[in-house]
Amino acid sequence: MSAAADAEPLVFAHGGSGLQRAYGHVVRVHDDRTELELTLSEQHMNRRGVLHGGVMATVLDIVCGYACSRAVSPDASAAILTLSLTTHYLAPGTGGRITATGRVTGGGTRTLFAEGRITDDAGTLLATGSGVFKRVSGDGG
Repeated sequence: MSAAADAEPLVFAHGGSGLQRAYGHVVRVHDDRTELELTLSEQHMNRRGVLHGGVMATVLDIVCGYACSRAVSPDASAAILTLSLTTHYLAPGTGGRITATGRVTGGGTRTLFAEGRITDDAGTLLATGSGVFKRVSGDGG
């Protein structure tokens, strides 16, 4: 589905989880992708002053997990567990804002495959990731 034909996204902002409150990110869950925006500050940086690799891996996990949840539940409420996540770091994030996008690339209704990417304001690709995710019981599905 193209972005132009996309319905209004589900928006999760600044209060959904402890991590979301700590990071300060906004997540928009569309029919075919999830987008996360994060304005970088000192708390996101490593001791050398660039975006911490753990933050990038976490952001990739978030967008892929939400994409998987949306793929199996219209309101993205399905509980999803990360089975594996591979991250490739390509460039340092030095400030400003990052945008991450996650998409489901395959699987079924219990085990799903997803990939994500993080870019900075200039469009530089900072990191990519791919993972395997599992829908867990207790979410009504």
